[in-house]
Amino acid sequence: MATQTVAGAGTKPLRRVPVQGRSVARVGRMLDACAELVDEVGYDGLTTTLLAERAGVAIGSVYQFFPDKRAIVQALTLRSLEGYLERLGARLAGEGIAHWWDAVDAAIDEYIDMHRTVPGFRTLHFGDVVDIHLLDDERDNNDVIVSQLSRLLIERFGILDAERLQFVLAIAVETADALIKLAFRRSPEGDPVVLGEAKALIKEYLHHRL
Repeated sequence: MATQTVAGAGTKPLRRVPVQGRSVARVGRMLDACAELVDEVGYDGLTTTLLAERAGVAIGSVYQFFPDKRAIVQALTLRSLEGYLERLGARLAGEGIAHWWDAVDAAIDEYIDMHRTVPGFRTLHFGDVVDIHLLDDERDNNDVIVSQLSRLLIERFGILDAERLQFVLAIAVETADALIKLAFRRSPEGDPVVLGEAKALIKEYLHHRL
């Protein structure tokens, strides 16, 4: 899934798109280093010098592909979104997803699992820590998530009222996002009681709105 497909046409964190295998691998190491460092020192503590050292590349290589640390974090966030959509798409294609509320459970479960297992994600989420417009120049980050979730649900379940779906998903995403962040503030692995309440609340809300 291309960056412009996931986000918006104005979102281009890379100065130059890597084509050769070595360049692709080098950019991948930079993004992996960025993920590790933001968990360790936070966004404010991240520097291009630290990133170059951690990735094992020259500082010139960093600037060859990225103009600044914000662009690096933006690229990492877009990679996380792409990974989230791929994981969710695979879940929705499975036999255990019979109804749209099963898809909602899967969406929440994958979001929680990424907090636990994907380096950098518990710190950056989908970029709101840095900029609410990190994923798209014209829409806030959660709006991008809502659009992608709507697309998956429409494709999988044939929901007809796309406008209504986007509205209620926007409420659900904002609510789930806040509660999941609360759960991970309470416990490094996510407070199971808060996470359970979040899933129950969102499912109940959507059940009465869709």
